[in-house]
Amino acid sequence: MVAGPDGERADLDLVTLIVAGSPDPRPPPPPNRRRCSGSVPPLSVAEVSAYLSLPFSVVTVLLTDMLAAELVQARFPIVRKALPDRSLLEAVMHGLQRL
Repeated sequence: MVAGPDGERADLDLVTLIVAGSPDPRPPPPPNRRRCSGSVPPLSVAEVSAYLSLPFSVVTVLLTDMLAAELVQARFPIVRKALPDRSLLEAVMHGLQRL
């Protein structure tokens, strides 16, 4: 969710990665390549908050505005299951036993 006209905040948490730059996958034109070579690595919202010495809530508002203006991208964490599927583990075990 990105900020709308009603002023909602983006759904960011402390581990969401913030990536600077536009989502355009094309390489930059030659004069801009040098400028882009020293680009900033992705930072979590917690790191941005720490570097700016601002509270999480303030950083969330700033990042929401930047997301709406497409100045940055948010990469949300991948949620994984706590336990692996038992049938998959059994299939792997049986396959290894047949070797």
